[in-house]
Amino acid sequence: MDTQTLTLALGDATHAGRTFDVMPIAGDEPVLQVTVSGAEETPVYVTVTDTQILCLAYLFDEQELNPERLNELHENMLRISVPMPLSSLGKTGQHYVVYGALSPASGSAEIMQELVTLAENAIDLLQTFEDYLA
Repeated sequence: MDTQTLTLALGDATHAGRTFDVMPIAGDEPVLQVTVSGAEETPVYVTVTDTQILCLAYLFDEQELNPERLNELHENMLRISVPMPLSSLGKTGQHYVVYGALSPASGSAEIMQELVTLAENAIDLLQTFEDYLA
């Protein structure tokens, strides 16, 4: 699966009552911004390599956090990450993210399930961690 094939597959697809708005983002590596209906505030960014399909959603920047509660936030992120379905928490640069990865051999149904789950998890996490924002 490559980004062009994925764009075509998601264009008219529906999964669990959700639709997908896909916008390619130009750059050195092809990236798709996928907006899942019902979760428009948390777009999912998708890249495809030979080894994985990586899906991630940005939660918040480090500058948005209350520095006095940073250790508590990290502890809670580690605790929440284990039971969270199909997603993990991480940090890239100054951005906290929720992400999931699939095999590049994954079918459209598996990819759509990941996108819906990740978008829903991102919304839940934003609500869970809102008290840590400055």
